Amino acid sequence: MAKKGGMPSYKTVDDYIAVQSEEAQIMLQEIRKIIHDSIPDVVELKDKKVPTFVLTPTDSKDIQLMMAAYAKFVSFYPFPGTTEAFAEQLKEYKQGKGSVQFPFNQPLPKELIAEMVKYRRDELVGF
Repeated sequence: MAKKGGMPSYKTVDDYIAVQSEEAQIMLQEIRKIIHDSIPDVVELKDKKVPTFVLTPTDSKDIQLMMAAYAKFVSFYPFPGTTEAFAEQLKEYKQGKGSVQFPFNQPLPKELIAEMVKYRRDELVGF
């Protein structure tokens, strides 16, 4: 039976991660750590439906990076410019427009994710 009502908003990234499956929690925490290690002054936005990160200081706090858990994978959303720039390295992963799926049964490509996070930040600041 399908869930009724809209997707809930979570007060914090921790709140979102806490209600996910154990496999998803592990991957989400790993991706979160990669984001924070790559961009130490990253800001986690509050009251969002999925974990949302701001990589550069802006007045509008635009959504600049996201991640979300699903039944068999975690999606990482570095947006189209970044996924296009890393198309060759991402070819073994299922992708959407500006997103990439990391299945639970495969190790995370941590170095690649870190490179994409830094690329996305540079893309935003115009490097």
